[in-house]
Amino acid sequence: MKKQAYILSFGVDYKPEDMKNDIAIIGEGVHKKFDEILVPAGMGDVEIYTELGRYMLAPYGALVATAIHEKHIYKEYIGLDACAANLMRPAMYGSYHHVTVLGKENEPCDHKYDITGGLCENNDKFAIDRMLPKIDLGDIVYIHDTGAHGFSMGYNYNGKLRSAEVLLCEDGSHKLIRRAETPKDYFATFDFSEFDLA
Repeated sequence: MKKQAYILSFGVDYKPEDMKNDIAIIGEGVHKKFDEILVPAGMGDVEIYTELGRYMLAPYGALVATAIHEKHIYKEYIGLDACAANLMRPAMYGSYHHVTVLGKENEPCDHKYDITGGLCENNDKFAIDRMLPKIDLGDIVYIHDTGAHGFSMGYNYNGKLRSAEVLLCEDGSHKLIRRAETPKDYFATFDFSEFDLA
């Protein structure tokens, strides 16, 4: 008889008020329940695996973008020079990523914004009705916990080119580890040599 296997996935403390998961305590709890429930039921050969990619990577990446557009209608919009092609989770299923306006960390969060990208006004949004300090054009917006979802889920929809990646080192220095894509990269795999373009 084939062994059954179960996969456990662990969340990330995306909001500042969320409690961080303690993997050691979770592991002890799972082991205890395994011994209490599965072993007496003759299921001691069940295999349990963990999928820790998001837990391990998400907190160690950020999307850093610049506010380049604003729109004042029935609500306030701030448009960034990044979009869902750089971080698709919020657009895809409304997930929360904390947003910090750099240099304004201690200012009151007394403005309500939708923080958007440039692909689609309806769902290319990093935050909806988020209370933040006043954002001015040129401000740097830091979107937290994107390490598991940014470049790895990036795409070229509407001709958007993937952004550069910068590694922040333990000593506070930084270095470019992946350059930004260029139009030449975008067309590198496209072979149109058989077509007469004259």
